[in-house]
Amino acid sequence: MDSVLELARWQFGIVTVYHFLFVPLTVGLTMLVAVLETIWLRTKNPEWLRLTKFFAKLFLINFALGVVTGIVQEFQFGMTWSDYSRFVGDVFGAPLAIEALLAFFLESTFLGLWIFGWDKLPRALHNACMWIVHLGTLASSWFILAANSWMQHPVGYKFNEVTGRAELTDFWAVMFNKVQLGTFPHVILAAYLTAAAFMLGILGWLYMRRPGTDGSERPMYRRGMVLAAWVMVFSGVGVAVSGDVQGKIMTEVQPMKMAAAEALWETSDSCAPFSILTIGTRDGKHEKWALEVPCVLSFLGTGTFDGKVEGIYDLQEKYRSTYGATPGETYYSPGDYTPNIPVTYWTFRWMMGLGVVGGLVGLAVLWLTRRGRTPTGFVGRVLPALAISAPVMVLLGNSMGWIFTEMGRQPWVVFGVLTTANGVSPGVEPWEVWMSLLGFTALYAVLAVIEVGLLIKYVKKAPDPFVEPPSPSLRGSEKDADEPMNFAY
Repeated sequence: MDSVLELARWQFGIVTVYHFLFVPLTVGLTMLVAVLETIWLRTKNPEWLRLTKFFAKLFLINFALGVVTGIVQEFQFGMTWSDYSRFVGDVFGAPLAIEALLAFFLESTFLGLWIFGWDKLPRALHNACMWIVHLGTLASSWFILAANSWMQHPVGYKFNEVTGRAELTDFWAVMFNKVQLGTFPHVILAAYLTAAAFMLGILGWLYMRRPGTDGSERPMYRRGMVLAAWVMVFSGVGVAVSGDVQGKIMTEVQPMKMAAAEALWETSDSCAPFSILTIGTRDGKHEKWALEVPCVLSFLGTGTFDGKVEGIYDLQEKYRSTYGATPGETYYSPGDYTPNIPVTYWTFRWMMGLGVVGGLVGLAVLWLTRRGRTPTGFVGRVLPALAISAPVMVLLGNSMGWIFTEMGRQPWVVFGVLTTANGVSPGVEPWEVWMSLLGFTALYAVLAVIEVGLLIKYVKKAPDPFVEPPSPSLRGSEKDADEPMNFAY
């Protein structure tokens, strides 16, 4: 791995996957914290307020680390991907500027109001601030995903041969790209699933390790787990449905990605099978044994069980005739438009499998806690174990999904327009990328220790004892009753 291209791709992969560990958790937790506070305002049950403040602390730890890793994400574009940045700058400028000036401003401003407004704002208005923060995260996600969707399916632009840049001609075409319309709900629902799994895992651990005197805290943890499980079930179903829609759009605009997801080398005119498990050669070109479900791939790609799914060989020839015989440095040989088949095949299955398991864990928790039960004995031990496993599986599934999305587009960085090889900074030497790669990796290792350490510290403390937030009209010593909340932030 001595070339600048391979080093830059490894750097981008490490930075992006690490950053995206924080993103879905941030988006989803803003919604859950807002829901918890809303339930408290409606029920007046102090347990919901305790859970609100508890998960708000964990959310803010994650939010801070996500911002830091996002800055590094932007820094690498100018450092190792300057030709890519120059090519897409005119198209990306508008959505990313709006994301920073509008969406992130909305998030940070109202988050500040929420943090320091417990004793200053009317309670309904205070709750509304967190809902606005959540809307800000949705808006931020929309603009960023619009940019990524343009890389998958470039629309609303023209190529300037003089400057060698893509120039924006239709802002709304970029904003409502068909890939964007499929990707946004899928990513947001996956964020809800991730945050709910995180909440379920934390409360499952507390249920087992911090039950309180004579188990007095367990009913509160059980209520929180039930809420998280319901969110997991509904968002899991939404992820599956939106993923099905996204698969059909992907087959339309990037048929090679769908073929690579199944390692389908020969075109199937009808009833293409979907393999649950395949044992084949290392390069993925030859199958030795496979466990297949008939016709499912046709349905995933076309919506009908007898639909045609093009194979890699036919698509390779089509791409060669359309884009030329030498797209740049690729995996196997010059002129090869095939992504890394083993990576795309397995990440596609891990993405779907872990997502399904996450939803099933939520369903299992609902079953074990049905009719107001607080499980004890063997069931009481199984329940926390299920809950604790959920966030790990869902976070890993998120990562697998993005690895598949980006690796399946190769050798393109902007599909059909700019190859990954042509997006690398031309003046960068391998040793320079090595230094930044090692530096980023070391920095992220330190941030991981900080993140995990802070989360463990505050999780072990468990939700603080109930303290009634003072009225906004109170001053002096009464106003200071909620001071520990502000200090925690």
